[in-house]
Amino acid sequence: MKTSLIDLAFLSEKRKDVLLLLEEGPKTGDEIKTALNVNSTSIMPQIKKLKEGRLIVQDKNTYRLSEMGEIVVEKMEPLLNTVRVFEENYDYWTNHDFTAIPEFLLNRIDELGNYFMLEADLNRLFEVPEDFKNNLLESRHVKMFLSYFNPLHVEMYLELAKKGAEVCLILTKPVFDRLKKDYYEDLKALVESKNVQIYVYNKNVTLKNVVTERFCSLVLFDKKGKFDHQRLMSFDESALTWCEELFSYYKDMSTRLEKL
Repeated sequence: MKTSLIDLAFLSEKRKDVLLLLEEGPKTGDEIKTALNVNSTSIMPQIKKLKEGRLIVQDKNTYRLSEMGEIVVEKMEPLLNTVRVFEENYDYWTNHDFTAIPEFLLNRIDELGNYFMLEADLNRLFEVPEDFKNNLLESRHVKMFLSYFNPLHVEMYLELAKKGAEVCLILTKPVFDRLKKDYYEDLKALVESKNVQIYVYNKNVTLKNVVTERFCSLVLFDKKGKFDHQRLMSFDESALTWCEELFSYYKDMSTRLEKL
């Protein structure tokens, strides 16, 4: 019975690994065995199936992707990376609301790359996590979209401004109103700072997005609209680009605050 291309590419972990390895370029049989840490007995039958399916081509002892194989692998990688993004923290993604992420970025969620989750410390539940805070305060270019208020954040904005960092804040209307009511002087100092830009987004969304030249952080609320003190962080270049595009998406729909 003829094996489908889907089964060839995805049904065997070893075949999938061979295809992804050959995307880097042609490899000898020994190079494949070394790179995948396998022996001939386990890998050669899988290579034979890939040859029979015309996904790879053999030239003496060297293997490479066929033209069809190149196209299949090019489409495989984003799908596999997307699955990995969700699988690594399956409960988080199934229990949180990501409707605030526009469709064009959801379609590229694999770009979050090798992210990790900062879990809440029950003894420091209302403090800013140290990993996040330290990376933020060492950044020179900071972009933040905020849909919930935390008074500790105000201190960080002021410290960044004082250090001369270029800061761009997007505040949802409820966050802006709270700042203006209870932290007027601090807000005024930020607005008047030459290296700080503040925008107001007139709708309320359940999202916090931070991106700097060093790292990015994404906070999603749960499906009941609650913040559960979990945040995603990544240092991958692709994730920084992804989060910057998310920031720009909301900035384009926000109004610059010139003065109070």
